[in-house]
Amino acid sequence: MGENTTQLFPLIFDSINDGVFTVDEHFRITSFNAAAARITGIPVQDALGRRCHEVFRADICQNRCALRHTLETGIPLRDVRVDVLNADMDAVPIEVSTAILRDKEGRMVGGVEIFRDVSDVELLRSELSNRHIFEDMVGASGAMQEIFATIPQVAQSDAPVLVRGPSGTGKELVAGAIHNLSLRRSGPFIRVNCGALPDTLLESELFGHAKGAFTGAVASRVGRFAQADRGTLFLDEIGDISPAFQVKLLRVLEEGEYQPLGDSRLHVADVRLVCATNRNLEKMVQDGEFREDLYYRIRVVTMDIPPLRERREDIPLLVEHLMKRICARIGRPVPAFASRTMRLLYDYDYPGNVRELRNILERAAVLCRGATFDTTCLPPEVLSAAGRPVSAIRSAETPDETTEAGQLRAVLDKVLWNRSRAARILGISRTTLWRRMKDLGLA
Repeated sequence: MGENTTQLFPLIFDSINDGVFTVDEHFRITSFNAAAARITGIPVQDALGRRCHEVFRADICQNRCALRHTLETGIPLRDVRVDVLNADMDAVPIEVSTAILRDKEGRMVGGVEIFRDVSDVELLRSELSNRHIFEDMVGASGAMQEIFATIPQVAQSDAPVLVRGPSGTGKELVAGAIHNLSLRRSGPFIRVNCGALPDTLLESELFGHAKGAFTGAVASRVGRFAQADRGTLFLDEIGDISPAFQVKLLRVLEEGEYQPLGDSRLHVADVRLVCATNRNLEKMVQDGEFREDLYYRIRVVTMDIPPLRERREDIPLLVEHLMKRICARIGRPVPAFASRTMRLLYDYDYPGNVRELRNILERAAVLCRGATFDTTCLPPEVLSAAGRPVSAIRSAETPDETTEAGQLRAVLDKVLWNRSRAARILGISRTTLWRRMKDLGLA
């Protein structure tokens, strides 16, 4: 190699956009390029000769140093996500890759670390995450993204809305989001479960009653329509009301007035109506169980929420979102999820939908006190749904797993089971990663 080429090395070193530094066998910095100085805010002359952990102050320096791992094992690492503190003591997200430095005879003389500032990537990831959370609803699936896009448009009018979907899918959350984004958001949001009350009580609940209207009516009572004045009234399980009461509700929607029980006066109903049902109202209309005119009154706009089993891509997001809420409420750290646990949660069909998932996670948060949730934290119905005996599934995740399996699983958990990224971190091909996963029972 010519002398002129060798003289170009410093120029090339400093022209690289990624930060690069080298260390000797004692982890003292022997070179530090311009990009490394820019990202860390530490001048080159101040970095040279110091131990790398004194310069970077990364969250992995003490126990999980990527460069130390490479020097001790000879295995290079790629795109390990860490946070470092710059000269202003601000956290900077970076991704690091490591390799061994050898002399001409092949002897190890130190290591090299290449790192890039991923602040922009993290910002983009945060923005994408925000797109998956809308008014306390979570979803990356096409169905949920369509709902998120529709709600702001629907909220701007006073048109009645019918939210359809199985029990436990979050119909009330949709109704609440419509109210929160509407011009009525400063008014009340009143909820009534129509399926929980017989006609006589439902009429009193919605319209109120005068003193003495019936036995036990020792005082006048304001109904939910009055309470929801200038706000939104959410009628859940609208398909459960009787044909007789359907007539009374239709009159309110057509005339905008209602009459409390035992009261001769008419009251004006200034409310936005949002209804929800888990029943097939179209079939009920055909069977004569639900009035056609009322059906078309309440369904000016319809929104459909699919069951959770039809939008499985939302499950990991929901697990993360719900577990953060649950752990914050009971005052415990948010645990990691063993890969098999997450796979079982992903594959389960959830007849109770999001409500059932929340209950499963609450159970796990109470019963499993470790830093990681393994399959022993799951209820029998989730384990049985995997098609294997519960004992076999639970015995597969025991302390007998090899250290290699545990380390590989930790990497996979960190990247949410993304094999491409896991392979990059480990510095191996996807094929090699897949073979190791199969050998270790992780695939």
